[in-house]
Amino acid sequence: MNKLELMKTANEVRKGIIAAVHSAKSGHPGGSLSAADIYTYLYFEEMNIDPEDPKKADRDRFVLSKGHTAPGYYSALANRGFFPVEDLTTLRKVGSYLQGHPDMKHIPGVDMSSGSLGQGVSAAVGMAVSAKLSGDDYRVYTLLGDGEIQEGQVWEAAMLAGFRKLDNLVVIVDNNNLQIDGPIDEVNSPYPIDKKFEAFNFHVININGNDFDEIDAAFKEARATKGQPTAIIAKTVKGKGVSFMENQVAWHGSAPNDEQYAVAMADLEKVGEALCQK
Repeated sequence: MNKLELMKTANEVRKGIIAAVHSAKSGHPGGSLSAADIYTYLYFEEMNIDPEDPKKADRDRFVLSKGHTAPGYYSALANRGFFPVEDLTTLRKVGSYLQGHPDMKHIPGVDMSSGSLGQGVSAAVGMAVSAKLSGDDYRVYTLLGDGEIQEGQVWEAAMLAGFRKLDNLVVIVDNNNLQIDGPIDEVNSPYPIDKKFEAFNFHVININGNDFDEIDAAFKEARATKGQPTAIIAKTVKGKGVSFMENQVAWHGSAPNDEQYAVAMADLEKVGEALCQK
């Protein structure tokens, strides 16, 4: 996909996020929207995957460590063809396979059930170690929240990843600077994030995580890096793409009402129309 196609696709992913959370009347739109460009790049450009064969042995693996941003993950999977986009509006409903956090047993394309913060990255490291031991060439990607990296388990996993020189592993931190209780640097600052990963022997890349040129360059650099795992610190805007949600901590875990839903979808429709003019 070229940059314009990726931007259009990311906008559709954002529409799916808003539709899902509005329908559920609960969920986490803020961090889903901030990471929508990362999800889009991974699933439409970077990863070796096949919606027709979700469990193929040589597929690249993805672990959503910040599992509460499942609406963004599900929307990317649906738009990529793993399951119908219409199913997004069943999010969190009784009987739906689209639970509030990813479930590998019931959702096509999900490689790891996740949601307990700090744990997903350990699973990803385990997958990367397994590939090395088996001589497999698949790559492993994991997305963490910047509030999530306050968890000690993240750094235990990072220690092993650096020690084992897991150059088949890419850790992405969605650095939108907001967690449920407020700005991360006021709650329990993890800054400087890049220096911490460097201390664990990671190759570190700092980018604007809402800019596809920078995202593309970072993942290409990660693929070319040998002998070290890569950490991509992606500076993003929480609630990206929806005017009243951007940089507002209240939208970490709140669902829009009908009026807000209409405004949000109108915002995204405008973006879509502008992209079609290019």
